[in-house]
Amino acid sequence: MKLEVRYSNHFDDVKHYTTQQLRDHFLVEKVFTPGEMKLVYSHNDRIIFGGICPTTESLKLEGSKELAAEYFLQRRELGTINIGGDGIVTVDGKDYEVKNSEAIYVGMGAKEISFSAKDPKNPPKFYMNSATAHRNYPTVLIQYDDANHKPLGSLEDCNKRTINQYIHDEVFARLSERDGVEYGSCQLAMGMTKLDPGSNWNTMPCHTHERRMEVYLYFDMDDDNVVFHMMGRPDETRHLVMKNESAVISPSWSIHSGVGTKAYTFIWGMVGENKDYDDQDWLKTGDLK
Repeated sequence: MKLEVRYSNHFDDVKHYTTQQLRDHFLVEKVFTPGEMKLVYSHNDRIIFGGICPTTESLKLEGSKELAAEYFLQRRELGTINIGGDGIVTVDGKDYEVKNSEAIYVGMGAKEISFSAKDPKNPPKFYMNSATAHRNYPTVLIQYDDANHKPLGSLEDCNKRTINQYIHDEVFARLSERDGVEYGSCQLAMGMTKLDPGSNWNTMPCHTHERRMEVYLYFDMDDDNVVFHMMGRPDETRHLVMKNESAVISPSWSIHSGVGTKAYTFIWGMVGENKDYDDQDWLKTGDLK
């Protein structure tokens, strides 16, 4: 397990950064490497995010010096969405098959967690987000049909898309009623937004949310296409050029919007004191600078 540490940045400092400095602090260029688990520990709300891509051998989450924990979820929870081939997540000896566009939530206290491929030639790509936690919620597999699917935008505005909410209170409530088990999460919310062909904007008009940070993973892009990810304070915006399967950290003070040279998909994960999806401070597009 590789764990890189990224520290927090104040917006008064960030406005002086060069392009390379912005990339060094906020961009993760290559999230997935076959046969490896590559994670980033951000001091923004202490999220851990990254890619887990098992091939011939399983990959195990472990405690580390950075966590000062005997095991990874001693004081944490996690969610992961698979964007690759079919995979298996094993939680304390129980196997969960996680297919493409499916998610799994694992609560605080689970001690042994490993990830493996059903077919090493078509490995899964588990994109993981982990937040600090104060209590245990049961592990639950969230299939695509279990998620909320919310259409938004229009082709006329170049932003027709579907927001698929996986780790979300409404989804947990339905699954809890179905299974007779209290599912939930402490701080983590997670989902996947897919743009329709012909659309290229996400999250415009844009917003901030002071009570939580966010990380985006952009994917479903070929080598000839990019996304221009907008970041910064509304009156001091910057951009990062994103390629396929790269991620970007968005502090609570920053806008987070993007426009692609072609339609794409992205996973969003939010961590903070308020996981209410609608707790957002919307901005007028005409006020951006």
